[in-house]
Amino acid sequence: MRSKLGGFINNAVQATKKSPGNGDIQWTFSQVKGTLDDDVTEADIISCVEFNHDGDLLATGDKSGRVVIFQRDPTSKNSLPRRGEYNVYSTFQSHEPEFDYLKSLEIEEKINKIRWLKRRNPAHFLLSTNDKTIKLWKVSERDKKIEGYNTRLENGSLLDPTSVSSLRVPTIKPMELMVEASPRRIFANAHTYHINSISVNSDQETYLSADDLRINLWHLEITDQSFNIVDIKPTNMEELTEVITAAEFHPVECNLFVYSSSKGTIRLCDMRAAALCDKHAKLFEEPEDPTNRSFFSEIISSISDVKLSNSGRYMISRDYLSVKVWDLHMETKPIETYPVHEYLRSKLCSLYENDCIFDKFECCWNGNDTAIMTGSYNNFFRTFDRTTKRDQTLEASRDIAKPKTVLKPRKVCTGGRRKKDEIGVDCLDFNKKILHTAWHPTENIIAVAATNNLFLFQDKF
Repeated sequence: MRSKLGGFINNAVQATKKSPGNGDIQWTFSQVKGTLDDDVTEADIISCVEFNHDGDLLATGDKSGRVVIFQRDPTSKNSLPRRGEYNVYSTFQSHEPEFDYLKSLEIEEKINKIRWLKRRNPAHFLLSTNDKTIKLWKVSERDKKIEGYNTRLENGSLLDPTSVSSLRVPTIKPMELMVEASPRRIFANAHTYHINSISVNSDQETYLSADDLRINLWHLEITDQSFNIVDIKPTNMEELTEVITAAEFHPVECNLFVYSSSKGTIRLCDMRAAALCDKHAKLFEEPEDPTNRSFFSEIISSISDVKLSNSGRYMISRDYLSVKVWDLHMETKPIETYPVHEYLRSKLCSLYENDCIFDKFECCWNGNDTAIMTGSYNNFFRTFDRTTKRDQTLEASRDIAKPKTVLKPRKVCTGGRRKKDEIGVDCLDFNKKILHTAWHPTENIIAVAATNNLFLFQDKF
């Protein structure tokens, strides 16, 4: 395993108070560790970001199959005002490249998703998955060692029991802190297609994994058996009209889960109704506006991510141009719609040619479900306040990599004369994109993955 942390960046962040009168959070950058070079290797590109349930740990996965865990600095957590400073806690190789000999296909080591389990003992547990294999990892600390064995030497080699002439009582001595990551379970050979989602159930005993056409239910203690709970594969693959794009368990009700499709629909299923949940309990779909109908309508309506709110009452879905908020009690249409980069509607043809139109942007809630965040191009990311209906466009850039630099809201000019602080649509860099974001479960700390760099920002109370 490479010791180099690549482009992972640990950004300790502070922020200023909310500006009087506008209600928007001002984000301030304070520190950066790592490199901001243009020389980016494919292996170092971050592919997922996830806070654990109390926000003290932040896990990131990359395309080389590596997981890097950051831990919140205790002094920053207990300081007044509280700061969001994270340091590298553990680095380990989660997945290796494999080869499927039956299908003559290479299986990438890229980490598609990371999900934390709720903490029940001093150790931490997380699930990580690539396209085919899911692994349960235990991350634990060791700061003591045992000395004075009777039948082995200090280096661990065994002694001949007949040579032992006296008995010693082993003693426990302190040692330098070691963080160990060990695989506890490996869940494999259950998916024909690429895994795009994993989600831990609220019972903390089961979890689901979803690929393009099927969703499986696993028990965390059983690796050789899973139950297929959704199967949308047609008898004739030529009749295939949609694929599963994301799936997630309800945060409170252990029998409910939702999954989204490339047709722009979200289905809520109840596992109490039947063992096979092909018949959904609710279908969430917004009628298409005929005035916006175009060649690209089906592509841009595909939902790339769906997230249920922490309360379990609402959910957000991200399609190519917008984020929608749904009430689980109303299926006919979303209760809120937030355009993310509507100015790209006129650029869909060129975005189709360079394949950017197929980018899968994620979205996330804040801790109390009052705000949402998602990414865009040019290293822009958007935050939307559901209470005030205000939104901000911010940029994760090397230009802000100076202590206490306030992030200035960015604006994109769609035509006419461009103002000084605006950027033209034609000047956007589509190779720089924010696909993965995460929000701290209780505080206004956000993690933004910009290619091979991880930025953290925080507001000041």
